[in-house]
This record gives sequence, C-alpha cells and structure tokens, in this order.
Amino acid sequence: MPHSSDSSDSSSFSQSPPPGKQDSSDDMRKVQRREKNRIAAQKSRLRQTQKADTLHLESEDLERQNAALRREIKQLTEAMK
Repeated sequence: MPHSSDSSDSSSFSQSPPPGKQDSSDDMRKVQRREKNRIAAQKSRLRQTQKADTLHLESEDLERQNAALRREIKQLTEAMK
C-alpha cells in the first residue's frame, strides 16, 4: 500500500518543476527587475537634476536681460525728459 502512494506522489512531482528551481528563477527575475528599476530611477533623477540646472541657468539669463532692459528704459526715459 505505501508503494502505491509513493508512485502517485512521484507522478505529481514530475508534472511541476522542482520548487527550488522555480524559486531560483523567480528570485533571478526579481533581482534583474530591481536592477533595471534602479538604473531607470537613477537615469530619471539625473534627467531631473539636469532639467533643474538648465532652468536655473535660463532663469539667471532672463534676470540679466531684465536688468539690462530696465537700465535701457531708465536711460531712454531720462533722454526723453
């Protein structure tokens, strides 16, 4: 009788992959996904920093242009009087 239960147990194992092998494959996928996500997040942060730097430089340039235009307005106003 125990022999017949052993054969049914072994047939159920032969239909599915060994649990250790599947876990290893899942773990490998998780590690790869996390690494890919880490790299994507790093690139995103870098792009965000570059965008902020660009906006900062553009803002400084616009401030300088604004100051120059205000000086020009003041000179023209004085010349008009």
